Amino acid sequence: MKDYIVKDSWQIIEDQFRPEYNEISESIFSIGNGRMGQRANFEEDYSGKSLQGSYIAGVYYPDKTRVGWWKNGYPEYFAKVINSTNWIGLHLTVNGQLVDLAQAKVTRFERRLDMKSGVLHRQVELTLADNTELAITSRRLYSVHESQTAALAYEIKVLRGRAEIQLESGLDGDISNRDSNYEEKFWDEVSRSADDQHIALQLRTKKTGFEVLSRVSQNLVSADQNIVVSQVINQEKYVAQQFDFHLNEGQTATLYKKVAIVTSENHPIENLLKEATALSENFNAQSFADLLAKQEEGWSKIWKDSDIQIDGDVAAQQAIRFNIFQLYQTYTGEDARLNIGPKGFTGEKYGGVTYWDTEAYCLPFYMATTKPEIARNLLVYRHKHLQKAIENAEKLGFKNGAALYPMVTINGEECHNEWEITFEEIHRNGAIAFAIYNYVRYTGDSSYLQEYGLDVLIGIARFWAQRVNWSEQKQQYVMLGVTGPNEYENNVNNNWYTNRIASWCLKYTLQAIQHVESEDVNRLEDIFKTLNFDASEKDKWQHIIDNMYYPEDAERGVYLQQDGFLDKELIPVSELPASERPLNQKWSWDRILRSCYIKQADVLQGLYFLEDQYDLETIRRNYDFYEPLTVHESSLSPCVHAIMAAKLGKEDKAYEFYLRTSRLDLDDYNNDTEDGLHITSMAGTWMTIVEGFAGLRVRDGKLHFQPILPKEWNGYNFRIHFRGADLQVAVSKNQLKFKNSGDSTANLVVNGQSQNVEANGEITLENIAISE
Repeated sequence: MKDYIVKDSWQIIEDQFRPEYNEISESIFSIGNGRMGQRANFEEDYSGKSLQGSYIAGVYYPDKTRVGWWKNGYPEYFAKVINSTNWIGLHLTVNGQLVDLAQAKVTRFERRLDMKSGVLHRQVELTLADNTELAITSRRLYSVHESQTAALAYEIKVLRGRAEIQLESGLDGDISNRDSNYEEKFWDEVSRSADDQHIALQLRTKKTGFEVLSRVSQNLVSADQNIVVSQVINQEKYVAQQFDFHLNEGQTATLYKKVAIVTSENHPIENLLKEATALSENFNAQSFADLLAKQEEGWSKIWKDSDIQIDGDVAAQQAIRFNIFQLYQTYTGEDARLNIGPKGFTGEKYGGVTYWDTEAYCLPFYMATTKPEIARNLLVYRHKHLQKAIENAEKLGFKNGAALYPMVTINGEECHNEWEITFEEIHRNGAIAFAIYNYVRYTGDSSYLQEYGLDVLIGIARFWAQRVNWSEQKQQYVMLGVTGPNEYENNVNNNWYTNRIASWCLKYTLQAIQHVESEDVNRLEDIFKTLNFDASEKDKWQHIIDNMYYPEDAERGVYLQQDGFLDKELIPVSELPASERPLNQKWSWDRILRSCYIKQADVLQGLYFLEDQYDLETIRRNYDFYEPLTVHESSLSPCVHAIMAAKLGKEDKAYEFYLRTSRLDLDDYNNDTEDGLHITSMAGTWMTIVEGFAGLRVRDGKLHFQPILPKEWNGYNFRIHFRGADLQVAVSKNQLKFKNSGDSTANLVVNGQSQNVEANGEITLENIAISE
């Protein structure tokens, strides 16, 4: 764990230069706008530890799979959202010396991310080898007003001496990915142009043929006068403008650089130049001050709906805003073809592709904080990939329209190449089915089942019906050779969560069929005809539901993570030396697999999803058994445990897990922030407050609350949208306030008591039992 980020409610601040943490900071201070984004690389050259990264959503490369031993069923490639044109880069030479913070003496440094306005700031003071002293100030934004544009302002001031300056600012397309399997570069040049007024570079991805055109307009100003371009550089995959000038002590020059980035994903290739030129000219006509004002206005609208305010705990306040900020930088719902990558635009790991994290963790956040159609788009995304899911299942030997959604994808095809994940971590199907249920439960939009949902559910149910087999010995259905959510156990039999979610999926699919039949029998007949559905399939599903095997220990009263779990030596995590953590960086894989240690919620994941089907004592026994064995080395783990701890009245543990999930990246808990942020788990941070501390649940079309208040806080409030209600919820000591700014009545149940908040009305509940 590291603790170098200054605590502030609206800012992320690094107050001194720490070269050893630079890649961590590049991740933390990343910025984006849902369409594209970038790590917090320096504009000028830097020879120290750094991962240069600029990414565009939906533009990917199918990097050839690299494995030690090929197995039938492996995907041919691992899709990657690849590093794209570096538009921020510049070369700054002063008195013949190239400015490089790894070589210069840095006397002052601050990197600051203003989350309220979505702007990255940096201030540096440095001394060069000839004792010239400079101050560099930069500001950078990715526009939320026009998501195909970004801009920066780069100011140079001479603090001591006289500076002969050469500033070369360009577009660099000769870029690579650090995680390239075969050290291959992924881009070919299509065209380039450069003159005194602009520079432009158009690239095409190898194999996939995506084209990206970047067009920059820039100007350099000193003492309110423009400094003219002295030279234009135009060479393969690189275009730039060079400025030669001098500054005396106390003088300043500022470069304003504005870029339009358009892709063949959004425009016909033949129109890219026209679109980029129009965008660039319009963008360039606006002052940088105007761009800053529009950026703050755009973010203020986002914060109006999504902000969570915490009174009395700056570290907790900073953390939740950081998580919400990064979520909206990654995905805004603007484009239904896009989804949420686990690293967003902050790093290369996981390739920027879609996992089950979206359905299990991100969907609740977007359902509650924005328009229902945004969450619906996340589900429609999976429906569009249903045929690919069927093809994925066919590659593994499944038939008759059985669908296995990929563990990792960007276009619906499986592109994960670790056998224990690709072939065995099949519980991902359950998360997608549960998301459909969760969406309908929350929004009341049951029409989704008729339009899209039932097709997906039937494909998933067919998969489960073929994946189980009948055990003559047990006289029950079993599930062999799987990996559950706990990836520190591979190729196990009868993972409780996988068996349980499979049975639940079958049952929910039968219920969905009944619902569609009652709403539109003709639509149901069309679905059955299209899917070649035989009514006998329903009988098979019901037989599986009635006869599924679930491992358990009756003596302890707990469900067993899988067959044979009690054969392990059950040593709690508290007895592990700190020097041996994290296990995935200190232990051999063989040792991990033989241990009892759990990477993330597994049995508890099932009890979290399906908590209404289990009494409180059953949940408590399983939590008390499994949590002490859990190392939380998955970013998805602390939030589930926090929510369950809050439900069980374990307020201290709930708060501990909240800090761990919310400050996971800010404090680098798992020693991996340099690879990029854990974007999808950030939605779990929001869930920890709303579902954990506030106790929000949806039952029978009503919002249920059972709030607790961490003793470290004086209060907290948040806003959610629910079926036409726009509800502000404020929790403080012995008091709850609900204000409804929507046009529908909010039907609530608070600590078991029904309450109604009329449209444009509010209620205050005094002396209510709120645990501390």
